[in-house]
This record gives sequence, structure tokens and C-alpha cells, in this order.
Amino acid sequence: MRIVLDTNVWLDWLVFNDPAVIPLKSARSDGLVRIAINSAGLEELGRVLAYAEFKLDAAARSALFTQVRNCTYRVDTVLISPLPRCADPNDQKFLELARDAQADWLITKDKALLRLAKKQFSAVAFRIGTPEQWLAGR
Repeated sequence: MRIVLDTNVWLDWLVFNDPAVIPLKSARSDGLVRIAINSAGLEELGRVLAYAEFKLDAAARSALFTQVRNCTYRVDTVLISPLPRCADPNDQKFLELARDAQADWLITKDKALLRLAKKQFSAVAFRIGTPEQWLAGR
């Protein structure tokens, strides 16, 4: 199963150790899921991890990026197929990554992306949901 994680879920994975992502971590460790990432996702994650509120120095951020690199695969191919427009243009990149990775799931906690999950649209072959919804529906 191929999945995409948005920045909030990555923060839960890397910084907050949220229990909701433990099943994702286990599935990745067991080889049950492959996590796709691209340069736009990495750039946003790097920017967010540098926020002062996280109190992460350069060495800590580097260690977190090593974790990300060790558990993801890069997707740099762009497919041409229609996507719904996210109300938050900054989140469109996650829809594009899920499309380009031919993902089964886009796992998110973002309200704008979760609102899209409630709409019926046939152009998207992946599901959008929270870590808990992924666990229940996989």
C-alpha cells in the first residue's frame, strides 16, 4: 500500500510521538506500506521543523530528516490528471503527491483536505483520511 503523509502527520510522527501514528510506524516497519514524499513536501517539512516553538537545533532537524529519508521513497514524476482544488492552496501539493505516487491513501489532519474527503469525485483514486480512518479502512 502506498501512502502520503501531510506535514501535520509527519510532526506527529517525528516530534510529538502521537499514539495515533503508531500503527503507521508499525505498518512501515513491517513493510506493509510505502510512504511517498517529494521535494515540495520535504521543503515544507523543513520549514516547519525550523519553527522556534519546536526548539530543534540543526543537528536535531538533520536527524529527523534522516528518519524521513530512511522510511520514504521519492516521487518526482508529475502525472497529468485532474484533481479537485483544495480550499487551502498550500495543501494542493499533498493531493498532487498522492496522485503522482498513485497512492492508496493521503493521511492528513488538515481540515481543508478532510473536507475534500467528504465530497464525491471520481478523478481521484486515493482515499483521504486521518490516521485513525486509515487504520479502520485499510
